[in-house]
Amino acid sequence: MAPVLTVRNRLLLVLSAVLLTLVPAAPSLAAAAPEGAAKGNPRGDAEVVGVTQVGERLVDLSVRSPALGGRTVPVRLLTPDGWDPDDRGQNWPTLWLLHGCCGDYTSWTSATDVEETDSLRDVLVVMPEAGWNGWYSDWWNFGDGGDPAWETFHTDELRRLLESDWGASANRVVAGLSMGGQGALMYAARHRGMFRAAAAYSGAAHPLLNDESVNRIMGFFAGQGDDPRRVWGDPVDQRAIWQAHDPYHLAKKLKSTPVYLSCGDGTAGPLDPPGATDALEADFNRQNKALAAELKRVGAKKVITNLYGPGTHRWAYWERELHASLPMLLGALKVR
Repeated sequence: MAPVLTVRNRLLLVLSAVLLTLVPAAPSLAAAAPEGAAKGNPRGDAEVVGVTQVGERLVDLSVRSPALGGRTVPVRLLTPDGWDPDDRGQNWPTLWLLHGCCGDYTSWTSATDVEETDSLRDVLVVMPEAGWNGWYSDWWNFGDGGDPAWETFHTDELRRLLESDWGASANRVVAGLSMGGQGALMYAARHRGMFRAAAAYSGAAHPLLNDESVNRIMGFFAGQGDDPRRVWGDPVDQRAIWQAHDPYHLAKKLKSTPVYLSCGDGTAGPLDPPGATDALEADFNRQNKALAAELKRVGAKKVITNLYGPGTHRWAYWERELHASLPMLLGALKVR
């Protein structure tokens, strides 16, 4: 039997060599993360531990995050023409696109035409994972904090990582839908100066508006079997934490930031099947109206509202509203 095993081994070696010649060489950025990125990091910073080219201009980074308990999460980049992460002289204006609840980092590219949008070919688009139900927040966790700390991951760890190794500049804007709309407004307010403009499409703009709004978001918080108080605490006992994450209560901090707000009213619109209704969109419509009024009251001068009436909570509207808001967002980036 020994000669048979030898022949088999030789055949396997030959086959392996043939297969290797048939596999196309990966681009340099997909072959490895920047030098040292996957090595031990004595400062405890986030680090890229994997890179995958998933499309002509799409690159997925696998990022290990201390703020997320050392877990590895994906971040999708839609790269501009001429982007080269090895060229440390490149600093691209950056659009952060935040996904909604029950979505993930692939949502924007799978559900919209963002990848084919010509006006974004000179912009680095960052689409980070934010958890199925993370709410762009460092969770309270009954006063213990810790994992997950999505806000810290995005605004500190990932921001520094992208700007040090992946060609992102400090010239940034942010947009998001639903949960991501709340995140976009909150990040712009809580990290003043980090984003030059913010857009929210059907965003959770005032979770503390009334009992219906509070109960609805608590339902989302509990959506994966979690205790809903883990996120921001109890809406009465930890009301200050709730207010610190509610764009309405952050309106003064958005006073000098260009803001785009859009939302339907929950009735069937031009992009819906006949007779459609949507209580979530109706609630968010009331929240956005309240935020728009509060922004006006505090003296904000750079607010665009498109509370367009009939329309439900669905991607067809968010894709449309992304395009409608791009002139404002790209204008803030000084990209035309």
